[in-house]
Amino acid sequence: MSNSSLITHLRHVDVAMPNFAEQRTFYTELWGLTETASDSGVSFLAAEGSPEQYVVRLREDTQKRTDLLAFGAATAADVDTLATRLVTQGVRLVHEPKVLDTPGGGYAVRFFDNEGRVVEVSADVTPRKHRRIEARESIPVRLSHVLMNSPTPEATVAWYIKHLGFRLSDTMCVGGRGEIMWFLRCNTFHHSFGIVRGPHAAFHHASFEMRGVDEFMRGTGRMKRQGIERLWGPGRHRAGDNSFSYFLDRAGNTVEYTTELEVIDEDTWHPHVFDLKDPANADQWGTADEMNEFIAAKSHNDIDPALFVAPPM
Repeated sequence: MSNSSLITHLRHVDVAMPNFAEQRTFYTELWGLTETASDSGVSFLAAEGSPEQYVVRLREDTQKRTDLLAFGAATAADVDTLATRLVTQGVRLVHEPKVLDTPGGGYAVRFFDNEGRVVEVSADVTPRKHRRIEARESIPVRLSHVLMNSPTPEATVAWYIKHLGFRLSDTMCVGGRGEIMWFLRCNTFHHSFGIVRGPHAAFHHASFEMRGVDEFMRGTGRMKRQGIERLWGPGRHRAGDNSFSYFLDRAGNTVEYTTELEVIDEDTWHPHVFDLKDPANADQWGTADEMNEFIAAKSHNDIDPALFVAPPM
């Protein structure tokens, strides 16, 4: 049974780490997010151009972990429908649909995916008053997409397609070594979510959309001048046709500035397989260094210690 109409968009990604204060400073003073709410050891961070109450939640913990991935649904009835379908399909819930006490409120169900990540789907969250990002203003407009590492990527991609109705947009491969990256969509953006073949389940990267190429380059330059470790970029991918500059945050998570992510026509789109043996498939511009094992290993990240363990909030 298809759930394709129930997931509308990506809302936020929630992460935990021991060095909370350092992370909070990175995202507010350097990366360009705005803290809209906070409590002891918790910070809710919004993108100025987005109606989402927050796009990143930071939480202090003794362990570095991904707390959850949050997606939107159109109505509370859709959340209930999805919850019923998940239970029928044998998916383990973290909690039944209920009213949220996070900024903006709402109504949500939480559940574990096949590898133990926590996923939340919510509706009726009060939109945040946001604003137009001005020319040359190099701060994120919105959270664009999140990718996760998986040691069983084919099964994980199939799980998200079966249970949440995601659609496959494109796949990356490396010659005869097979497929390594899958881009999944829940609306007309080329991808809001994706899976990367990796040695273990972990956060791969979160990407933030900028106003345009000029703002993207200004943000890239600001990170460089501040001495933030740059992994890869600037360049422009083939799959999704978006620009990219990847950096490491203060907990060693990969974060990306991007812009101009492709918007696709659902009626005519057919998935492609792009081979990274052709360097133009990784970077159409040819401005980024060649992808190598060092860069890939950094984005493999640390093993997530909290699979099938729900976060405390």
